[in-house]
Amino acid sequence: MCEEIHNHTHHDGNRLIVEPQQSLLSNNDHLSGHIRKRLDSLGIRGINLMGSPGSGKTALLETLIDQYPGDDLAELAVLEGDLATNRDADRILAKGVKAQQITTGSACHLSASLVAEALIGVSLEGVKTLFIENVGNLVCPSKFALGTHMNLVAVSIPEGDDKPIKYPVMIRVADVVVLTKADLLPHFDFNLERCRQEIHEINHHAQVLVTSAKKGDGISELWQALLK
Repeated sequence: MCEEIHNHTHHDGNRLIVEPQQSLLSNNDHLSGHIRKRLDSLGIRGINLMGSPGSGKTALLETLIDQYPGDDLAELAVLEGDLATNRDADRILAKGVKAQQITTGSACHLSASLVAEALIGVSLEGVKTLFIENVGNLVCPSKFALGTHMNLVAVSIPEGDDKPIKYPVMIRVADVVVLTKADLLPHFDFNLERCRQEIHEINHHAQVLVTSAKKGDGISELWQALLK
């Protein structure tokens, strides 16, 4: 279950007592800063991929791999976050890309400490782009920085066009919002323009792209956005 993060303080005589919850995000931010410095020193661009379960995050990564505009798939690496199983990491490995699974047990998000630990098991030699697929959740992952350079948020057509306005906390941190499974548009009552408009009302800096992992539509445009 996802736990909300609150800051709790109270006074004990002349001392200000700070509850552990207040320092949790601070500690995470501190470690994420070290991760960012390491990625920067290696010339690696980190991308935090977030979205709800079933939004098509792993399928999107598979199609990004298929249409990678670089010279060598060795330039890509993926950390896969899930509560259990190695299935998503296995899918990425089957594409010929380095991948490491992070299983959180019950945590609804990845943290900088989990990412730092996982990076120990991944060779970053020659890597130019590191994707971190976060645990499927439209709220909690937005609170925890992972040292990446970009936040990529996936919202699928079957989820409905109201998801961004209902879950604005995730949209606020997004650099790019990808509307996935666009091949299903004819089968769902999804108002594409209204969804775009509401995303921009929440975050006018976010770029909105429409993709179909199944057909490969919009993937080249997404690569351009990720690498600029």
